[in-house]
Order: sequence, then structure tokens, then C-alpha cells
Amino acid sequence: MISKLGKRMQVKGEGGFTLIELLVVIIIIAILAAIAIPMYLSQRQKGWNANMQSDLRNAAVAEESYFTDNAAYTNVIANLELQGFNPSANVTLAVASADAAGYCINATYTGYATRYHLNSTDGDPRTGTC
Repeated sequence: MISKLGKRMQVKGEGGFTLIELLVVIIIIAILAAIAIPMYLSQRQKGWNANMQSDLRNAAVAEESYFTDNAAYTNVIANLELQGFNPSANVTLAVASADAAGYCINATYTGYATRYHLNSTDGDPRTGTC
């Protein structure tokens, strides 16, 4: 097809593309965008979920470290930071409950509706709140 276009441009002296050729290119770009944009948005949400889950697991390690030092769990995030926990940007953690028996931590991502929580008895991040 490209060779035909080249020959036609040489023979007739045309200096551009026809309207049909431009429309075909625009349609191809639109189809590719329609496939790529939803995939991008899905991957972005997966990243947010993974970020919250990672912060919850790291906070759980800090809670266990705090428990080792103080014989009780803490409900203050600053105490977890003293144990080496470093929160991610845009992730907000809140300790819903903490006592000598266990803890439950909630995580939210700024501008994203899905929430996760981690309970000391389960030990695995799950959707929802405590």
C-alpha cells in the first residue's frame, strides 16, 4: 500500500494524503486508545491496592516490634514510626483498636474509595474496615 501511495504521489504530483487515509489513521488511533486507557486505569488501581496492603503489612511488623518492647500493642501511628515503620505518601493508616490481646489497622488511599484493614488474628490485609 505504501508503494502505491509513493507511485501515485510521483505520477500525479500530489503533495498530501486524502481525507479517507487520514480518517483511517484516526480510527486506528482511537481503537488503540480505547484498549489502552481502561487497562491503564485498572493497573493504577492495582497499584493503589498493593500500596495500602504493603503499608498494612509493614505496620503489623512495627506493631509486633512495639509489643515485644512494651507488652502491649499501640494505637498511635507515631509509636509505630519509632519502631521503623515508614508510611507511604497518599496512604493514611489508623489503628482502630489496640490492646494486649491484638490490634486492627485501617488503610485508605487519598482519592480512592476502596479501603483495607489488617487484624492481628488474621494477619492478612482484607477489604473493608475493622
